[in-house]
Amino acid sequence: MKMMNALKLFQSFILCTAFLLPGAAFSQAFPTKPVKFVLTYPPGGSSDVIARTIAIKLGKVWGQPVVIDYKPGANGAIGMDYVVNQPADGYTMVLGNFGPSLVNPLINKVNFNMDRDFAPIALTTIATSVLVVPEGSSYKTLADLVAAAKSKPTGLTFATSGSGSISDISTELLMRESGIKMVKVPYKGTAPAINDILGNQVDLMISDVAPVTQFIKAGKLRALAVTSPTRSKFLPNVPTFVEQGYPGVVALTWWGIYVSSKTPLAIQEKYSKDLITVMKDPEVKESLAGLSVEATSSTPEEFKVFLANETAKYSKLISDNKIKGD
Repeated sequence: MKMMNALKLFQSFILCTAFLLPGAAFSQAFPTKPVKFVLTYPPGGSSDVIARTIAIKLGKVWGQPVVIDYKPGANGAIGMDYVVNQPADGYTMVLGNFGPSLVNPLINKVNFNMDRDFAPIALTTIATSVLVVPEGSSYKTLADLVAAAKSKPTGLTFATSGSGSISDISTELLMRESGIKMVKVPYKGTAPAINDILGNQVDLMISDVAPVTQFIKAGKLRALAVTSPTRSKFLPNVPTFVEQGYPGVVALTWWGIYVSSKTPLAIQEKYSKDLITVMKDPEVKESLAGLSVEATSSTPEEFKVFLANETAKYSKLISDNKIKGD
């Protein structure tokens, strides 16, 4: 009888422990199969290279493949919505970007709510943008461009890679801060926009650094200002908007990892821990620097503070400039 009571007591202890520490068991076992890494852009762009770089290293840490799953379209809404509708077991994550996960939900109707449906895990990468004009442009400096825009309102044209993109939002910031108006020429992507800048079809564009660096170095495009708060290590000779009298024109492209908000907390914590390890890896940093992108790392709490500041900033801009979606 004493043996039976002792056995029941031991079984009760084990059962209670299982209920008290379910997260620990989940996190120790996770992952036991391949993990889907959703990308809201098609193959071939900066987001694709960033995702693949992270996937390879994270797969080695986990001992399981991290498989890129492309879900492009609707300014990123298709991919974000897809993640919301997957099982909240940690086996689906998404690379959220400035446009799809922050601006698009502010200017377009979407089927998800970032605060309700997603758990921000880590800010992984950031990049600056640069204002460029054609080599034959009469605008030698930012001051020249602003003066011209003021002398002929709506006379200048600017290219964007789509509504709500960093090129669009950065230029809207410039117009608000400088008091100028220009005509927006939207494109479906960065490449066709750059082609028309090179062909003198459009006056200017604020572009990601990577796709225009070769043209700046070759003298085919002139760089007038970068959108980072301090000079970019990738274009150290180009002054910032801040240096040139526009402290409000600071805009960074960023990427971060999200999972479903219903994902067990222990798995979210494992994601956080392992992503910090990956993003501090020297090989990852060097690889991403080749894209003019800076690898970074953060805790979920730090990422949430960052997102709150970004949301407040761009919500006001969207309201001030009456920016609309597609």
